[in-house]
Amino acid sequence: MSEETIRIVTEKVKQHNQFIDGVMMEIRKVIVGQRYMLDRLMIGLITGGHVLMEGVPGLAKTLSVNTLANTMDMSFKRIQFTPDLLPADILGTMIYNQKDGTFEPKQGPVFANLVLADEINRAPAKVQSALLESMQEKQVTIGDTTYPLPKPFLVLATQNPIEQEGTYRLPEAQVDRFMLKLNVGYPTKAEERNIMDRYTSGEKPSARTMASPEDIFNAREVAGEIYVDDRIRDYVINLIFATREPAEHGVPKLTELIDFGASPRASIALLTAARAHAFIRGRGYVIPEDIKAIGFDVLRHRISLTFEAEAENVTSEEIIQTLFDQIEVP
Repeated sequence: MSEETIRIVTEKVKQHNQFIDGVMMEIRKVIVGQRYMLDRLMIGLITGGHVLMEGVPGLAKTLSVNTLANTMDMSFKRIQFTPDLLPADILGTMIYNQKDGTFEPKQGPVFANLVLADEINRAPAKVQSALLESMQEKQVTIGDTTYPLPKPFLVLATQNPIEQEGTYRLPEAQVDRFMLKLNVGYPTKAEERNIMDRYTSGEKPSARTMASPEDIFNAREVAGEIYVDDRIRDYVINLIFATREPAEHGVPKLTELIDFGASPRASIALLTAARAHAFIRGRGYVIPEDIKAIGFDVLRHRISLTFEAEAENVTSEEIIQTLFDQIEVP
């Protein structure tokens, strides 16, 4: 791609990413701090990739998703996952109409633009698998009929890392379908003081609609045009293969720590998310810093650790940091 083409793409990016500042400004009227989480939620929207958020209760995960939906003029549904939840409670079912003597489909809460699966690890495997078709195929089958889900469609799931009572481990096939996994942390002292003052003043903050789904569709189209040099593509492949064959890629010490490496879906997600990261920052090309910035969120749930790693309290973040430190940057 020539420099002139890259310049044209950069101009298109700056033209179509202007709505993001307005959306973020409105969200910050409601949400204090959590810039990392909000930035990654926007990347999920631009790429169409589902997001898994892990953090203790009370960190504004649900409020952030709801506020984002309001500012983007999108439909929002929240599903509280519980051990007694059934697949039909999410997808919908056939209801008998006594008047007509026929069965009619009743669509479930998954039929929304933004679906918040709250405490997703509290539901059993049968319910988890019910989400797979909707997450991957963007469609739901009720009875004998398949219904397309609204566009855009995004699943934003939360899970509590503390409580293990009454929780179920997410199937690997489902975890891999989340483009990003976020570790949501506590606010700073100054942010928490701001939160306390804002929500004890008697006035409930609200956000206005600043964009539309059309802005997201345009952003996706332009983000897909962002230039990625062959050296950046090779860098992504080297990172992913280093999780599968550490010794062959100069990190032999990880061989005993990684049980299974990242799947090909990780390569696609890392490159796609890096383009969205560059889009938000107004660039028409991807640089290594985009890969490093988004790499932890793409890879932390796709690297399976060995018993030795768990015994030594080695985390997936430490392994990813080692990869970034050791793999040659273009």
